[in-house]
Amino acid sequence: MLYAFVLLLQDQTTDFNLLSLWHNMGLLAKCVVGVLFFMSVISIGVMVDRWLMFNAARNQSRKFAPAVAGALRNGRLDEAIKIAEANKKSHLAKVVTAGLQEFQAHEGISDVPGDQIEASRRALDRAEAIAHAELKRGLGSLATIGATGPFVGLFGTVVGIIHAFQQIGIQKSSGIGAVAGGISEALVTTAFGLFVAIPAVWAYNYFTSRIEAFDIEMNNSSSELIDYFLKRSGRSTVSK
Repeated sequence: MLYAFVLLLQDQTTDFNLLSLWHNMGLLAKCVVGVLFFMSVISIGVMVDRWLMFNAARNQSRKFAPAVAGALRNGRLDEAIKIAEANKKSHLAKVVTAGLQEFQAHEGISDVPGDQIEASRRALDRAEAIAHAELKRGLGSLATIGATGPFVGLFGTVVGIIHAFQQIGIQKSSGIGAVAGGISEALVTTAFGLFVAIPAVWAYNYFTSRIEAFDIEMNNSSSELIDYFLKRSGRSTVSK
């Protein structure tokens, strides 16, 4: 066993640098690596895009929430709408803008306060659904890449093993030199598949948890805004 290991280390015909591995790969194995590389580019692009979007939403929401709360506390709906429209990247602003605009559009038109509140609630629900869909954009690609990446690499593994056996048949030899190319081809595609899939799964779980937190924030904002509308409608009814 030790002697065989020494022979393997001393075999000068086997070169394991990446460039030589690429040149020794068959066409099908190169296609597998190309597909995995394309998947990794998509995965990185989605990660960067979601990271920038989520950070912008978080930062703008932190500035937006106290500013719009102050405007509503003083009863200035127009100012609150302007503040919301100035923070278009904030998920909270998107929801609040829809509710305020719908409430303002029905203010003074309907004699039944419940109609105005119900219309505002529906507008808030629609805005939440749209904001949720925008936040989730691209995460389906991450889930697909995370689930299929290892199987694409496994396909490359099978191709590499087949290549190794073909070399044994061609060279009429089962030495390390005959199978090294196919085995290395199999291992590289397997490793590349895992390298692509694991970060995609991690990123998908991370972004999904952040979206759940954003959903809770939007639901709380909608509830608080409905409470504000009810109080404002009650005051208007009493004044009449």
